[in-house]
Amino acid sequence: MTHNSPKKIKLAPPAAPSLPKARTGIQGLDELTGGGLPKGRPTLLTGSAGCGKTLLAMEFLVHGAVDFGEPGVFMAFEENTEELATNFASLGYDLKTMVAQKKLALEFVQIERSEIEETGEYDLEGLFIRLEQAIESIGAKRVALDTVEALFSGFTNTAVLRAELRRLFRWLKEKGVTAVITGERGETSLTRYGLEEYVADCVILLDNRVEGQMATRRLRVVKYRGSTHGTNEYPFLIYEGGISILPITSMGLTHEAGTGRVSSGVPRLDVMMGGKGYYRASTVLVSGTAGSGKTSLAAHFAHAAAARGERCLWLAFEESASQIIRNMRSIGTDLEPAVRRGTLRFHAIRPTACGLEMHLATIHKLLNQFKPRVVVVDPISDFATLGSDTEVKAMLTRLIDSFKMQQITALFTSLAEGGSVIETTEVGVSSLGVSSLMDTWLLLRDVENGAERNRILHILKSRGMAHSNQVREFLLTDHGVELREVYVGPSGVLLAGSARDVVEAQEKAQSLMLEEELAGKVRELDRKRQAMEAQIAALRAEFEVRQDESARTVGQDQRRAGVLIDDRGQMARRRQGNVAAAGKRPKQGGPR
Repeated sequence: MTHNSPKKIKLAPPAAPSLPKARTGIQGLDELTGGGLPKGRPTLLTGSAGCGKTLLAMEFLVHGAVDFGEPGVFMAFEENTEELATNFASLGYDLKTMVAQKKLALEFVQIERSEIEETGEYDLEGLFIRLEQAIESIGAKRVALDTVEALFSGFTNTAVLRAELRRLFRWLKEKGVTAVITGERGETSLTRYGLEEYVADCVILLDNRVEGQMATRRLRVVKYRGSTHGTNEYPFLIYEGGISILPITSMGLTHEAGTGRVSSGVPRLDVMMGGKGYYRASTVLVSGTAGSGKTSLAAHFAHAAAARGERCLWLAFEESASQIIRNMRSIGTDLEPAVRRGTLRFHAIRPTACGLEMHLATIHKLLNQFKPRVVVVDPISDFATLGSDTEVKAMLTRLIDSFKMQQITALFTSLAEGGSVIETTEVGVSSLGVSSLMDTWLLLRDVENGAERNRILHILKSRGMAHSNQVREFLLTDHGVELREVYVGPSGVLLAGSARDVVEAQEKAQSLMLEEELAGKVRELDRKRQAMEAQIAALRAEFEVRQDESARTVGQDQRRAGVLIDDRGQMARRRQGNVAAAGKRPKQGGPR
């Protein structure tokens, strides 16, 4: 008897304890920090003037009190409480009401350099007492100090300064509050004193950078003890609702790819893609030379979306909303009713108004506010002037990822140079490196025939669906975009416009001549048939006459033959009767 040795069961390693975190409620910041700032620990916000340190610190407290039930204390050393309440009221924050509800405590500590006397026994005990009272008065869980430089601006003794900084951060930890301390950026280090970043558990660097006369705010998590975090720079936007951060590297290839379809707004174009249009939540690129009809095709797409009751966001970088609406009326597409209903919104701005990152952050904010199902970006080629090809591609990649993650169907237009197919596909679009990122690529180009330019449409690719490989003539009429099959002349040259009409007229005339010739032959054949039928009828009549005569002759002969037969029968009977009579006659000469 054999015994099987027991199988060893591999136990999963114990899960590592996660670091408790305090959610900030700021769009994008919780995502890139993996859930928020370290709970019960100090976080340092550093940056130059005007980069948004005070705003981020105040938003952290406001969201904590309103959204997460964690009251907060804001201690300022530069602005008094009235100034703070007035400044943040412009962003929709009613600080006075929050103070009355004991959700927020505002403390202003005025420090004059002339009143400070530096001694070896100096400490921050008085500040700690005041801060502790404020914390206990509302049961605060969060604290913001703005700014640390103002607190130590009167000191030149570095040893005393660093000792008090360490003591401040240690005291905040002992209190178990989640603290945010703001500080000015130093010339050679993250902070002016070069120590805070080593004491804080989390350091966030804010930057307001000017490149090419365009300012862009960026945020970077320099360090985060005990937690993973995004390490790249992230653009952020300060607008009427506060701070909005777009976490770039978090946009991964994890979006869902559905099978639903959405109409292009042009029925014949839908037919070319299996009769159903684009895939929903896909990206469509319409490229072509100037005047080829890119915006008109985009307008049909937006108009169809609005007709379905879906929200459409139109990002225009060359024309105003009024100009686009006026121009589209000329082809029978009226976008103004959709604007009045609120299903179509235009955001028109010159590309040079801000940098690539700021455009990206602005679009991200608009998506969160309007929540569209369809987006038109017209055109993306204008971004080429705002940075290198690599920078533009990186920005557009992030934008496309954002659309796909939110299940938005996006149509991009792009200006291409050149007239041939090769030039049009390579110049302007591929140089940006985004053609490979698009799910569907439509190419509009011009052909010249007889001193006339006409538009042609190709479907260069459409991933995941059967689509036509044929070229269509693209017409802009007073009732919208029309597609019709192109004409290839006898010499194999593609013809469109009036040249096509001339050739088609010639072919129609030749067809009419052939039809007339054929009709003549048919008539001649009909006449011959009628003549033949007449001859056949005459022969048939003559045959019937002769047939009747023959029938009468045959009848007469048959009757004559019958009479002869009857006569012969009678004669035979007579002869037999005579013989019988002769047999009964009496004998002569017998006895009397």
